Amino acid sequence: MSSRLSPFTVTDGPCSLRSQFFLSGPVTRCVSTGAVCAAKAESDVRASSCRVLSAAAVGREKLTHPGKAILAGGIAGGIEICITFPTEYVKTQLQLDEKANPPRFKGIGDCVKLTVQDHGFKGLYRGLSSLLYGSIPKSAVRFGMFEFLSNQAKDSTGRLDNTRSLLCGLGAGVAEAILVVCPMETIKVKFIHDQNSTIPRYRGFYHGVREIIQDQGLRGTYQGLTATVLKQGSNQAIRFFVMTSLRNWYKGEDPHREMNPLVTGVFGATAGAASVFGNTPLDVIKTRMQGLEAYRYKNTLDCAYQILRNEGPLAFYKGTVPRLGRVCLDVAIVFVIYEEVVKFLNRFWKTY
Repeated sequence: MSSRLSPFTVTDGPCSLRSQFFLSGPVTRCVSTGAVCAAKAESDVRASSCRVLSAAAVGREKLTHPGKAILAGGIAGGIEICITFPTEYVKTQLQLDEKANPPRFKGIGDCVKLTVQDHGFKGLYRGLSSLLYGSIPKSAVRFGMFEFLSNQAKDSTGRLDNTRSLLCGLGAGVAEAILVVCPMETIKVKFIHDQNSTIPRYRGFYHGVREIIQDQGLRGTYQGLTATVLKQGSNQAIRFFVMTSLRNWYKGEDPHREMNPLVTGVFGATAGAASVFGNTPLDVIKTRMQGLEAYRYKNTLDCAYQILRNEGPLAFYKGTVPRLGRVCLDVAIVFVIYEEVVKFLNRFWKTY
């Protein structure tokens, strides 16, 4: 009996079929003739493959399109900075209040009191325009770059592991530092520092930017670039690492489990606190390098050395408390708004 299977034609009359498994996959043999029904076998294979692919699709976590991330991030950044700016103002003032000179402020409360006393309540919002103009593109770049990188780094189920999230966060932080944060932060610090002068020089955002560029050129808005890249890179690496770790823990084996906004906010605040304790020294150095007296320092390392020599190691943690309050609130608000805006966009912007 030949082992080769010959093609056959089904004629009139019923044909009883029995499924069998060969090494090449499932086939169907006619009981009465012993012939293999290739068409039926192929149909079974296709059906089986579809079931496997469907199961994989159900278990796969959805990817966020970078375009959605850019839009959602920009909206979240603009809202957040309007809420939290006074704490950023106080933090910057305390960091600029050097121990080497007679300190002007006794603490957070004294800083707020003197600012309101001298400039009114709106004094706490001095420099807001520079941050507002910068916060929208900053958050847009941050989340857009993170989603772009994480989409490449996720595994076959669409899950981003903790280590890769740290690297993606680092990339997002470096991108936002170079494209947005450094010039924005330099202008903000100069505006706040200028307010301490006997006769403030800058009359507004556009006037201040024009004066800075006329005096120092475009590079005048890029003072402290190295410190800013180090700060933002480590900032976002820590935040996204902590946020992704907590999210993965919360979702467990179900990637589609919905996260309540309150849970997202708590996780965001935790990620923000971790970044504050992790890189406040870099933030202090960056602030000094971007102030009106940045000419006193040769470079980032020299700035760190002079702070350590003249003011001691605790000076690297100046402004930690107001920064902790601002950043925890900041990161919580941004992540909550970002997640909710993405959910809203998913209703009518189908990208997966």
